Amino acid sequence: MLNSRDGRLSQEEKRALLEIALNSILAAFEGRHFVPENLSGNLSSPAGAFVTLKRHGTLRGCIGYVEPVFPLAETVARAAVAAAFDDPRFYPLQPEELPQLEIEISVLTPPRPVSKLSEIVVGRHGLIAERGPYRGLLLPQVPVEYNWDLNEFLENTCLKAGLERDCWQKNTKFYTFEAEIFSGFVELLEGGSYNIRYKTEGEEQ
Repeated sequence: MLNSRDGRLSQEEKRALLEIALNSILAAFEGRHFVPENLSGNLSSPAGAFVTLKRHGTLRGCIGYVEPVFPLAETVARAAVAAAFDDPRFYPLQPEELPQLEIEISVLTPPRPVSKLSEIVVGRHGLIAERGPYRGLLLPQVPVEYNWDLNEFLENTCLKAGLERDCWQKNTKFYTFEAEIFSGFVELLEGGSYNIRYKTEGEEQ
């Protein structure tokens, strides 16, 4: 799927990335830096990714990297810690919030310039608005969650960039990307350790 990778992620790779995200957050609570090791396949190829944290369906943090700068596993590790502790919209994640925390990972394709706004497909494309120093991004799942049409998607991407709502009608650059999206729930096990359980299709918690 991604230009810099072999193709779509396997189920094993998705589960490994979810475990990397969880282990990175757990290490940060202990003042440690988790470094993924023995990487191979897609996990070792550079790719952009976002990590979104939710509790009971409510956003708890979301940060990521658009450009494929780091190996995918490292991108996810960095984004997970940033989403948990550095999202300026939320206070840092607390240990008591870990049980039932949903960790959602979006692995991105490289952004492509939009020549015609009609090219944008809601539900398939994520969107980046850019003008001068202003830049804002919305993931592909966002307009679906809010039931937005294309105009609403454009408007809210403009607002995310700190621009006027109708910036898409003016001198603003737009880029699209696609994402492979998957998630899991954090479970507290006997003895105080944590596990992440892969989320099945249609499951809510």
